[in-house]
Amino acid sequence: MTDEKLSDDSRSRLADRRGLEPHVYQPAEDSALLARAVIESLSNTDSQKHETATASSPTRLLEVGTGSGWVAEQLTAELDTHVVASDLNPHACRQARDRGLAVVRANLLDGFADHSIDSLVFNPPYLPTDPDNEWDDWMEHALSGGTDGRRLIIPFLDDAPRVLTTGGAAFLLVSSLTGYDAVVDYAREVGFAVAEVAQASYPFEVLSILKLTVDP
Repeated sequence: MTDEKLSDDSRSRLADRRGLEPHVYQPAEDSALLARAVIESLSNTDSQKHETATASSPTRLLEVGTGSGWVAEQLTAELDTHVVASDLNPHACRQARDRGLAVVRANLLDGFADHSIDSLVFNPPYLPTDPDNEWDDWMEHALSGGTDGRRLIIPFLDDAPRVLTTGGAAFLLVSSLTGYDAVVDYAREVGFAVAEVAQASYPFEVLSILKLTVDP
């Protein structure tokens, strides 16, 4: 796929999403893939974690960039863990609260204490976009990953080890549009072990869910 074609496809998808909802990203195929992968992965480990957890220290999950809150809502319903959702977009925070979620307005992991979260979940804005063709609105922030698609992935990976508890995990959605190998290589550089726990193919991209862990 040429750079020009990729840029055209990205602009088209941005426009399509903006037509659905002007301020907040709504659930789509990537949302469902992420929710299923996290539920399946954590369902296999929740019972073990809760054997060592106490009433004063339940397992804690944070969905970063929650958007409408749909993924966090699914995780709350299916997992025995305390789920918190965060987003920088005030419209997204409002929609997530309307779903009954605990919501914090935050930029990525800013403001979260060291070693305070057992599981991180992030569906980042990943569509590569030309700076000369950006709208500079909330939907742009929800979808645009900058020129290489990794504008928010890199700072998330830099800070995630600080926030995770010992033995914790981060679940990151990665598109082939963002450079899968580049994301995996960078995650390893900052100290993560990387495992792909889900994958789905679509006409213009392949989506993968990475489970990132740091050895105790």
